[in-house]
Amino acid sequence: MRIGVIAIQGNVEEHIESLKSALKQANLEAHILKIKHKGLVPSCDALIIPGGESTTLGRFMEREGITSEIRNAARSGVAIMGTCAGLVLLAKHGDEQVEKTNQALLGLMDIKVNRNAFGRQKESFESMISFVGFKEPFKALFIRAPCITDCGKDVEILSTYNGVIVAARQNKLLALAFHPELTDDPRIHHYFLKMIG
Repeated sequence: MRIGVIAIQGNVEEHIESLKSALKQANLEAHILKIKHKGLVPSCDALIIPGGESTTLGRFMEREGITSEIRNAARSGVAIMGTCAGLVLLAKHGDEQVEKTNQALLGLMDIKVNRNAFGRQKESFESMISFVGFKEPFKALFIRAPCITDCGKDVEILSTYNGVIVAARQNKLLALAFHPELTDDPRIHHYFLKMIG
């Protein structure tokens, strides 16, 4: 199994460490790749798009030729997890801010996003949230976080915070407004490993 982490910006190392921890606990083995240029995505069984600044991340992915490879991977059933900016990029529809910055979205998930739903960096916070399938709440870290404002009928809502959607799944696509890689709780990465199959 090969899992690629888009390594242009964001918490790349933290995702890799969380993956290693989840793999070890699940007694699974995988080769984890850092992806900065085109050519590697097609060899992956799963992908993670970390946080960062979504406009910048989208532009770099486009420039490096990764965007079309991710779209093709999603169409062929590769599991993809997007956290924070990754959630924004997975969406089919953005808010006025996304349109104003002319941000290119991957357009893979039938969701509409609000890019800065919870304010600026200084308004970052953590909260215990319930997550579908988890017995205990998950400590979620929201850093300049987006949220999902609308979703299509094929999208499963996995978690909400104060009435807004902060985690959702559509087939093999997982979108999270928060940063599971910044906690010591590997359950989200376990959940993702199960999605890979």
